[in-house]
Amino acid sequence: MTRFIHDKFAKDYLEELLTPFGTTQAPRSITAEVREIDVWFEPAPISKMNPELLGLLGRLLATPSIFEPFRNPVTPQEICDCLSKELELRRQYYRETARNSTENADLVLPRLWILTPTASTTILSGFRAIVESEWLPGVYLMAPELRTAIIVIHQLPRTAETLWLRILGKGNVQKQVIAEIEALPVSHPLRTNALTMLSVLRANLVVNPNKDPEDQELTMRLSPIYEQHLAEAKQEGLQQGLQQGLQQGLQEAKRSIIENLLASRFGSLDEELAAIIDPLLTLPPAEFAPLLLQLSREELLSRFAEQN
Repeated sequence: MTRFIHDKFAKDYLEELLTPFGTTQAPRSITAEVREIDVWFEPAPISKMNPELLGLLGRLLATPSIFEPFRNPVTPQEICDCLSKELELRRQYYRETARNSTENADLVLPRLWILTPTASTTILSGFRAIVESEWLPGVYLMAPELRTAIIVIHQLPRTAETLWLRILGKGNVQKQVIAEIEALPVSHPLRTNALTMLSVLRANLVVNPNKDPEDQELTMRLSPIYEQHLAEAKQEGLQQGLQQGLQQGLQEAKRSIIENLLASRFGSLDEELAAIIDPLLTLPPAEFAPLLLQLSREELLSRFAEQN
């Protein structure tokens, strides 16, 4: 169950983080044997935010992409499963191109990004995955036609550029990233969302009865973030409640003033006069007070009864 909690966090985290930059589906179904891509991303023509804000992760968003995050070190069989999804999706692209009579030269095929905390040299060499000069250490590209890379999170440099990928690591790597996110300026556009997602992760881990020691440590590390997030949510709710209460109190006060003025001028508040109170409430006191003091009963009824 623990693995599924982390898988859900990884999918939700990537979906939340990538949505401002394009269309995200988590999960996305593909044909043949019914399987699901963990996270499917397609860049928007015009994104709400600059992808550079995500550093290395933003660089991966230039083309339609499949993200397959793994909590534990990826196995050769899991890599093959990811490749089969990418190849099946590629077949769908080719079929759509044929149906639409589109030239293959105009076709932008998806890329597959396999995210794993660690990977052995044997596994990487088995898939001919290598680090190329234009990429950071930890990014291993397979043969160009496969359009696939294995990103070994624990090998990424500890820089701001890799922050939004390193959060999907394990152990000390993940705890270090949590501290880096907390240290971001409060005004940082991604800080609040990231802390919210971490709070959700902590809440899910707490209810899991099968936590391993590593997850127990992670739960303790996330507890202060969760408590702060909860306190901020309560405070925000309290402020909204106070504001709503103030607005409600002002309306009640206005209603009382109108009722007293009508009753004072005309001796009683009958059904006809009561019916014009709601239209009068739409006016500020500076406008309704002179009307109530100057207009006759007939003039008030004529003017506001129609509005009611």
